[in-house]
Amino acid sequence: MVCIRQATIDDLLAMQECNLMCLPENYQMKYYIYHMLSWPQLLFVAEDYGGRIVGYVLAKMEEDPSEPCHGHITSLAVLRSHRKLGLATKLMSAAQAAMDQVFGAEYVSLHVRRSNRAAFNLYTSTLGYQILDVEAKYYADGEDAYDMRKPLRTPQPKKEEGRLMRGSK
Repeated sequence: MVCIRQATIDDLLAMQECNLMCLPENYQMKYYIYHMLSWPQLLFVAEDYGGRIVGYVLAKMEEDPSEPCHGHITSLAVLRSHRKLGLATKLMSAAQAAMDQVFGAEYVSLHVRRSNRAAFNLYTSTLGYQILDVEAKYYADGEDAYDMRKPLRTPQPKKEEGRLMRGSK
């Protein structure tokens, strides 16, 4: 049995170890700490019955005032031994729900390697992300990335003087 829960400061080393075992994009511990201090509501782990961290999602809110409020998935990883159990979907769903409920995010973005077909299929087929753009040579090794987005909220019609605007008449 594996549970999904909000990460704590005590989980950061295990999250980093999971990252090192699963992904070519690795981060220094200060980056995990920065996320934990800035957006603790957006970090989740998958923990097995023995207390071992077998997956995580590292997420943040983007702070560009020229763009609508939105979140970003920095990193998602699940140990090979625990894949195909729906853990990545559950981790992503937890982070997305927190972005919406805690921060009122309109959408969530992420980048994925063009060669990572398994992740691409998860994001598109299971989670409903769409390609916004392709960023050439996004990764340190020169590989391109898909810039992907998923809406979290349906845009609401604007109100004017207590009435919904339905179009021009």
